Amino acid sequence: MEIDDPRTPTTGPHTAPTTSTASDPQATPAASDPQATPAGPHPQATPAGTGTGTGTGTGTGTEFAGSALTLAGLAADAWSLTEDTPRAVLGLAGPPGAGKSTLARALVAHLGEGAAYLPLDGFHLSNAQLERLGLTARKGSEPSFDVWGYVDLLRRVLDETVRDIYVPDYDRTLHEPVAARHLVPPAARLVVTEGNYLACDLPGWRDAYVLMGECWYVEAPGGVRQERLVQRQLAGGRDEAQARDWVATNDDPNGQLVEKSRDRCHRILSTTGLPLALPPGPSGIGMDPSRF
Repeated sequence: MEIDDPRTPTTGPHTAPTTSTASDPQATPAASDPQATPAGPHPQATPAGTGTGTGTGTGTGTEFAGSALTLAGLAADAWSLTEDTPRAVLGLAGPPGAGKSTLARALVAHLGEGAAYLPLDGFHLSNAQLERLGLTARKGSEPSFDVWGYVDLLRRVLDETVRDIYVPDYDRTLHEPVAARHLVPPAARLVVTEGNYLACDLPGWRDAYVLMGECWYVEAPGGVRQERLVQRQLAGGRDEAQARDWVATNDDPNGQLVEKSRDRCHRILSTTGLPLALPPGPSGIGMDPSRF
């Protein structure tokens, strides 16, 4: 994974970007004590390797364990957001097919029990609501999400740290959102959320953005994203012509909107060349290219 061209965001709670490259996604065992810091990226740990993980969200300039050239380094920087707060949210924004869900799951797996996953995809409107609104052909576009429901859940995970919070997801077999697939337990101090529009300067999304300790922009070359998106549609049941038409008429316009939010993000990440070998998740959701 390469990290390049970091931009200072124009708005948001933090403004200090960093520059580095990342690879070597070796997971660290999860912590067993709910109050313990996950193994690896401890905010007070002695710096290791040659990393530049500076914890930009805290403004302390302190280096953390794990090279910023590795997934461990990214996880260390993400974990630094939890300093001086019971729980923090890291957002991963970016265009369709960039690899946001893959990176989010990798970070959560690396951090173990101290982290939890919250995908925006769980806030897709149902097919019935899309039909009512005339958005069936634009499923996945910005207005096809329940942004206010998403904002409310982000507020809950920050405010309610002593009880389980259930998180919805999107099922690509049912082609519908499903309730309570994921869980934010009390032990989770970092919640990693990902979705296309998290950094967009639009109603609702602005409210979500300010609840995040940082928001990182995840991207990949256009040709790589195109192939991932076509594979996703083929896996969902469309034929080759239908898949490519969907990408051209729906995913591409969505991506163009998302790209306008790039400069609002605190760090720019490219997922090309990162082999994430994670086990399948709930309901068989694994880290295959059709899920990027």
